[in-house]
Amino acid sequence: MTLRLAEELAARVEEKAREWGMRVVTAIADEGGNTKLIRSMDGAYIGSVDVAVNKAYTCVAFRMSTERLSELARPDGPLYGIQHTNGGRIVIFGGGEPLVVEGKLIGALGVSGGTAEQDTALAAFGASLLKEVISCL
Repeated sequence: MTLRLAEELAARVEEKAREWGMRVVTAIADEGGNTKLIRSMDGAYIGSVDVAVNKAYTCVAFRMSTERLSELARPDGPLYGIQHTNGGRIVIFGGGEPLVVEGKLIGALGVSGGTAEQDTALAAFGASLLKEVISCL
């Protein structure tokens, strides 16, 4: 995950957020779960910074979207209680997507600032642009 790739991907996520009337924080982590980039749109919630960073971390840590992890973490699910691990950094609601190129995890995207449904849709949109953004760099 290069800084240039992270910047371009975040810019496109923010462009879509503006179209949808959202003010979000976008965080991108590298393949080790380390934060590579955090961008906060004007008017975004302060609390969304930590949430976006931890959504990206969660996706790298478990190699799945936070939406998928939320299904596994339900009270009747096999990973119930997982959000209490990793020093409380695990997010079990939508808005985080792993970033995968040719089957290899290169990082993750975390979006926070809208409803869970909006964050989920925006993060999925961002992840879907990955190959296109790479080809433009």
